Amino acid sequence: MDTLSQILESSNTPIVTAFVLGLLTAISPCPLFTNITAVGYISKAMSHRRKVFALGLLYTLGRIIAYSLLGAVLIYIIRSGEDTFSLQQAVSEIGEVLLGPILLLVGAFMLFAHKLSLPKFGFSGNTGTTKPGGYWGALLLGVLFALSFCPTSGLFYFGMLIPMSAQSGYLLPVIFSIATSLPVLIVAWIIAFGMENLSRFVGKVQAVQKWLNVIVAVIFIAVGLYYIATFYFL
Repeated sequence: MDTLSQILESSNTPIVTAFVLGLLTAISPCPLFTNITAVGYISKAMSHRRKVFALGLLYTLGRIIAYSLLGAVLIYIIRSGEDTFSLQQAVSEIGEVLLGPILLLVGAFMLFAHKLSLPKFGFSGNTGTTKPGGYWGALLLGVLFALSFCPTSGLFYFGMLIPMSAQSGYLLPVIFSIATSLPVLIVAWIIAFGMENLSRFVGKVQAVQKWLNVIVAVIFIAVGLYYIATFYFL
């Protein structure tokens, strides 16, 4: 953290600054929780190594879409000479209101959807299988988690990145978003390509896939309850 802060203070290159801001966001408490949740989600596909990396890329793409589209709107507003404070406030409040309940519902859906005749929308239930529907789930998680601003990530994005992007261009939110999802990408890459003895481990994972699904669902529920308690009761 101190090293990144020093780089941030000494950097005169907008791209480097945007990347460091993204890394600082990734390791701050609220985004760190969401990244841990995302790792839990993509690890459900551990028995399909390359799919894990694909899910990590789609999660990153979701964050890129959210940060870039929002950034483009904010940059346009700033360059038009308008005040962005009200929009920033609205986005932050919407993200805080929605994140906890959505995570809670997704976790419950993952636990009980297999008992119901319902579409899974990318969040498969506790069936012991990993189907391509998870691709949509990873993308949607990236969008949702990106828009769930807490005070620290909101400061980095709205207070530092966007004013700098208004002067330096629309690429900076993309760089920022990649950096925010870097921990998830690293874990996905290690699972997909970095473990020489993974094949033996995968055999064990397949044997406990049902329980892994339950664990991931419980993580979603726990993080959802944490955000609900933080926003509504504290």
